[in-house]
Amino acid sequence: MVPPALVDEALTAHDRHSKRKRTLPAQAVAYYVMALSLYRGVNTEEVLRVVTEGMEYLGDAAIRSEVGKSGISASRTRLGAEVMHYIAEQALKPLAEPQTNGSFYQALRIVSVDGATLDVADEAGNQEAFGVPGTGKGQTGYPQIRCVGLLENGTHALFGVALGGYKDSEVSLAHKAVKNLKPDMLCLADRGFSGYPLWQAASQTGAQLLWRIPKNRKLPVLQRFKDGSYLSQMMPALATRKKMGDKAATAITVRVIDDHLPGVADAESVYRLITTLLDSEQYPADELAALYHARWSIETTFAEVKTTLKGADIVLRSKTPELVRQEFWGLLLAHHVVRKLMLEAALSRQRTPDVLSFKHSLTLIRRKLPTSGAIPPRALPKVVVGVG
Repeated sequence: MVPPALVDEALTAHDRHSKRKRTLPAQAVAYYVMALSLYRGVNTEEVLRVVTEGMEYLGDAAIRSEVGKSGISASRTRLGAEVMHYIAEQALKPLAEPQTNGSFYQALRIVSVDGATLDVADEAGNQEAFGVPGTGKGQTGYPQIRCVGLLENGTHALFGVALGGYKDSEVSLAHKAVKNLKPDMLCLADRGFSGYPLWQAASQTGAQLLWRIPKNRKLPVLQRFKDGSYLSQMMPALATRKKMGDKAATAITVRVIDDHLPGVADAESVYRLITTLLDSEQYPADELAALYHARWSIETTFAEVKTTLKGADIVLRSKTPELVRQEFWGLLLAHHVVRKLMLEAALSRQRTPDVLSFKHSLTLIRRKLPTSGAIPPRALPKVVVGVG
């Protein structure tokens, strides 16, 4: 999943290779950070013991003796967050092959964009670095980190994730995330991301878009199609244009679809969608409306990360901003490992990944990793056998 060569590349890129022999070398620390997120309910020393058995293949880079809490913390601090960020950027990729059911619509890879927050330790450094939710009467609750990322809907694989703090808006982080869109993708998004600047940035990647917008957004009808959809144009509001600093912002042609859900409890009367897929014959409105509701996959995936994988802990373990960021990337890598194993297990049984339980798969992986060789990639086929 995360080959030693990639870890070495990250350590070299950030000059984090151990300068002398240590009981907990840098390469081993990187794998330990990933395992730390797989075993959330286990204390740090026990996690180290669990993964040590699988690090024999690292040779001199393996852990050679017992290490206490202070040693673990010092080693993690030396490693820093950027090494894990680098590994995550390289490892977190879409997983579906063309034959993977539920991952494509007319050869377009279905992805979604959305954001989430996670509580972190209530330390002064975290408050300053990330910010704290507030009310009219002041701050309340724990400091929070905020992330926005892309999800491959069919496999629940996160990628292109941008990390910030509570004080960073979802839209500002989304501008970073959508840079990872590709021309062969169809991106779904909720109405909170439907402003002109982000739509423009996302469409310039060459990806196709299908986003919800507020139903009271006024868009002129330029041409109406048989399926009820119509061509229109988006223009930035005057205030938005001033913020963009682009007084000559051009109109963007979009297709509008009004999705009605009669008889559905708690549903709004109209879900208004806009898309870059302008051909109503090739991309019928009813197909796109049905497809949009797959966007909820990203909500489910963030729940996997925040609840199932993170466990009952209220906050992440780490106390400092640097280690919070490091732990976050380790958390996403751990999720990716579970999801990749679930995909391989599903394909081996000619099933779709969605029929497998993330919670059940995680339980099996936690149980089997220590006895199968834990971390080395060559041991993973043994783990796949039990998943699903």
